[in-house]
Amino acid sequence: MRIHCISIPKPGQGSVNEDAARASETLLAVSDGAGGGGIYAEKWSTYLINNLLGAPIRSFEEFDQWVDSIWEPFYNDCEKLAKQEGGLVLDKFYDEGSFATIAAMWIEGDKAYWATYGDSVAFCYNKRMGLLAHSFTKLSDFNKAPYLVNYNNELSRDGFRNGTFDVDDDCILFCASDALSHYIIMMYELAHKDLFEKELLEAEQTETKNAVYIETATNMNIPFEEVLRKLMNCQSPYLFERHLKKLLRDKLIALDDYSFCCRY
Repeated sequence: MRIHCISIPKPGQGSVNEDAARASETLLAVSDGAGGGGIYAEKWSTYLINNLLGAPIRSFEEFDQWVDSIWEPFYNDCEKLAKQEGGLVLDKFYDEGSFATIAAMWIEGDKAYWATYGDSVAFCYNKRMGLLAHSFTKLSDFNKAPYLVNYNNELSRDGFRNGTFDVDDDCILFCASDALSHYIIMMYELAHKDLFEKELLEAEQTETKNAVYIETATNMNIPFEEVLRKLMNCQSPYLFERHLKKLLRDKLIALDDYSFCCRY
C-alpha cells in the first residue's frame, strides 16, 4: 500500500497556501480555506483536518456535533492573535470568522466512508473496471459558491454530503480540493462522453471559466488513466507544481491552491 498527500499555494503567486491535506492508511482528507472572506483561513483548514475523528462521520448531526466540539480552542487561540493585530483584523475576526470546505474519507476494510462540506471532493477509482465514483453532485455545480464551515455561522444541512465507496485491491482512493477536483471529473467525463453527454453540455453552456476548460479539453482525447497517473506521480511539491503549471498553461484548470491525497 502506498499513501501520500501534497498541498501547494497558487503557482507563481507568492501567496499563502490556504489548503491543507492529510493522509494515513485509514484516513484521507483535504480542506480548502476560503480567504475571500473572514480571516485565518489557512489556520482553520489545517485545524479542521488535524482534529478529524478516528471514526467516520456518518450524518449531518454528527458533523455538526463534531464542529461544535472542536471550534472553541481554535477561536480562543486566534482571538489572541487578532487582539495583537487589533483594528480591522480584530473586527474581521469577530464579524466574519474563518471559512473552509472539507472532504474526508475513513477506510475500514472493504468500505470507505466519506463526508464532505463544500466543494472539496472524495474519489474512488476502480482500475479494473475503469469506473470513477465521487462525492460531488455534477460538473456545473462547481460554478456555484461553495458551502463553507465557519465557527461563526450555523452549518447548513444542504452543504453536507456523505456516503460509502466499496473498496477492493483495484481501487485508488483520493481526495482533492475544488479546482483540481473539477479537472479530474471533467477529464473522466470527457473520456466517457457517451455516458456524460448531458452533464458536459450543461456545464459547457454556463459560459464560465470552467466552461472554457471543458471546451479546451474536449479535443485533447487524454485517457483518464494517464490523467490520474500523472497526478499520483507528483510526490513532491516541485513535481506537483510543475505539473499544475503545465495544466494552467494548457488552460485546463483554474488558478488556485491545490491539494491531493491518495491511498493505493
